[in-house]
Amino acid sequence: MDLASFYSSEIFTLVIIPLLIFLARICDVTLDTARIIYVSRGMKLLATLIGFFGVLIWLVSITQIIQNLTNIIYYFAYAGGFAMGNYIGIYVEERMAIGTVIIRIITQKDATNLVEHLKEEGYGVTYIDAKGSMGPVKVVFSIIKRKDIDQVLKIIRKFNPLSFYTVEDVRSFREGVFRKKPKKPFIPKIKRKHKSKENSQEKD
Repeated sequence: MDLASFYSSEIFTLVIIPLLIFLARICDVTLDTARIIYVSRGMKLLATLIGFFGVLIWLVSITQIIQNLTNIIYYFAYAGGFAMGNYIGIYVEERMAIGTVIIRIITQKDATNLVEHLKEEGYGVTYIDAKGSMGPVKVVFSIIKRKDIDQVLKIIRKFNPLSFYTVEDVRSFREGVFRKKPKKPFIPKIKRKHKSKENSQEKD
């Protein structure tokens, strides 16, 4: 079977092209979902680049639909790719965890241990006394990287499990205290090498 006859075969028109449309639509919507999220967070350059490649893929897939308007399989492939692309786009964005959020904690209990532990972990913390509908409360604010959300929530559940908290996106900020990545300890490894050399010299 030559290339021309393969392109005109039923396998190509009924299986391969719908599959390509499905995959292209997944990529297109995944990128577009991420683009909308990044636009809402003020990441202009990243949103622009994603939008360029997203619309390019969309043009390829919609061209095949227009050329084969009578084939209902293409419609299902297009719609299925759109649905799956939304799910994958949100999942990928959550895994990438790009951006900054503010965690607002409201608790009726003493928040001293919670605040001190957050400080020890390297997070910036602001806390004030306030009054809620059920009496005096402590309000704790912390602006963190999105990748640190799970870690901070674990600390909250440990020290104030019944506290009320919200997590909101932050479009922009200036300065502040953020957790730094711990550096790998190179010195202990070097010391071990020196000790091993000294031991070998003593044996000699």
